[in-house]
Amino acid sequence: MMKSVKIKIGLVLALFLMPLTDLSAEEFEVKAHDIKDQKAVFATVESVDRILARARIGGTIGALTIDEGAEVTAGQKIAVISDKKLPLKLTSLNAKLSSLVAQRKLAETDLKRIKSLRRTGAASQSRLDVSETKLDIVKSEIASLNAERSIVNQQIKDGGVLAPASGRVLSVAITNGSVILPGETIAVIAKDSYILRLRLPERHARFLEVGDKVQVGQRGKLSTNKLADARVQQVYPEMEQGRVIADVKVTGLGSYFVGERTRVHIATGSRTIISAPERFFFKRYGITFAKLKSGGEVILRLGLPVKEGAVEVLSGLKAGDILVTP
Repeated sequence: MMKSVKIKIGLVLALFLMPLTDLSAEEFEVKAHDIKDQKAVFATVESVDRILARARIGGTIGALTIDEGAEVTAGQKIAVISDKKLPLKLTSLNAKLSSLVAQRKLAETDLKRIKSLRRTGAASQSRLDVSETKLDIVKSEIASLNAERSIVNQQIKDGGVLAPASGRVLSVAITNGSVILPGETIAVIAKDSYILRLRLPERHARFLEVGDKVQVGQRGKLSTNKLADARVQQVYPEMEQGRVIADVKVTGLGSYFVGERTRVHIATGSRTIISAPERFFFKRYGITFAKLKSGGEVILRLGLPVKEGAVEVLSGLKAGDILVTP
């Protein structure tokens, strides 16, 4: 009698516990889906534009205020070129101008006197014409001399070398006291616009398109941790030595060295895989298992993580399988 009572109690407990077990188990249906394969490559930090600060006049460099790595703004004076001949030429022109001004005053006085004599008939018309022409010539010479003075003054102003754009100075080609000619390079400036330049093997060209998403690794680290998500901004139509060139726009590159390399993960094609969340896996004796809803267990061979909390399953599962948490 006692034995039959124990059996009945055990059956009742089993009936109550079975629904609880089923409700607590989480299910997951295995599906095949496409992913893009990621390949780690190196990209180089480069400036979109490299601008040359050039000398507009010849002379001797003085008051050089920049060095490699300095930050400059557009219009900032970075050096002064002095030419001792220009002030001397300006002094000479000023002296000529004073002489011409005196000649103009004399010509005006002479013309005024001849006009009064002409009204009384004491002077001929030809003499009046000569006097007027002489005054016009002096005025033209003064205008020409003023224009020449403006040129010399502008050349003196052009002695100030201005930064053509805001950015960082990559190289300085001269020192204080250097003698240069017009058009020579004073400094090379990387404009404040930086990109990551990829140079990929030719086989990756067909997978690379404008707008593709890439992942940029942390500076100085070889891990897969990301600095930022970025996108391909431009793919150049011409290959160089069997490599396709593309530019990636990333924010926060201003602190990098121009020419510095950093790791970038790019898509190199797509394939169909099966993946499942890690919480549906368990290990026994170092082997990974998964439990099926049917009650059986399967041995799995896992690959790399494909997204947060999910791992690629290389073998052991097929599409349509339903997993339950162990």
